[in-house]
Amino acid sequence: MPESRTGVVCFTSILSAGAAVALLLGGCAGASTMDVKASCEFLNNDTFKPDGNQQHQSTQIAAHYHDIAGKLAPEIGEPIKVMAGIMDQAAASSLGATTQQQQQQLKVQFDKIGQYCK
Repeated sequence: MPESRTGVVCFTSILSAGAAVALLLGGCAGASTMDVKASCEFLNNDTFKPDGNQQHQSTQIAAHYHDIAGKLAPEIGEPIKVMAGIMDQAAASSLGATTQQQQQQLKVQFDKIGQYCK
């Protein structure tokens, strides 16, 4: 597993135990989002961990990103939406792995999130 690919997995680990928190904070409204502080706490407590081969992992990561992006503050959710699209592309490739260019694109999005979540 490439080193930056490991970074993606680590980030996703930072991103689903908070799913319960998101549901509690979102209530029945469905359209409500967390504020930046709650979004960062959610990411820091997320225990999502993909399994299976590289292609399955990329598919699971993309689905997880899609699932959580709309629940987070826009400052955090928008970069995650971009990351979900990148992981969709990786999952659709023959090996399911991110390319160097995709890894760089993911890094840009991680850096955007890092501006808010320290």
